[in-house]
Amino acid sequence: MSIENDNPETIENSELISDELNNLTEHSESNSINHEIASLTETLQRVQAEYLNYRKRVERDKDQSTIHAFTYILLEFLPVLDDLERAAAHQELVGGFKAVSDRINNIVENLGLTKFSDINVIFDPEIHEALAYEPSNDNFPQTIIKVLQPGYKYKNKVIRPARVVVSQPQNQK
Repeated sequence: MSIENDNPETIENSELISDELNNLTEHSESNSINHEIASLTETLQRVQAEYLNYRKRVERDKDQSTIHAFTYILLEFLPVLDDLERAAAHQELVGGFKAVSDRINNIVENLGLTKFSDINVIFDPEIHEALAYEPSNDNFPQTIIKVLQPGYKYKNKVIRPARVVVSQPQNQK
């Protein structure tokens, strides 16, 4: 049996087969392109996420470095603040010295340094350092009865604990 190329039915079938092959090829190429687009999109999204994480980490590290530097400077400045407080307690700050003292205290307060030196509060080892115990008739043991040196916080972090005297019930020793 011979196949004639001029037969209209054969020509039509071969054209259909050719169209089907072209469609499959186009579909296969389309799937390949779509897969490559999806892969590249995924890579791009991953790189963008890594970059955003990097920027956040750099900002956080920069902020931490700034806080660390300020903390170091303020720690070095605390003895000066203590001296000014002692001088004020003895009425030795008058005139221009009082103005300078007030100015220094305002500057460190504006920088975020806060002093704490409360009495009649419960002793907290996170923010207090007990230097002595004194017998007391109070029903509240472990209460601060005297502040020997105030404590300081910077950005809600204790940079120096308050040095205190703590009450101790008389029946405990």
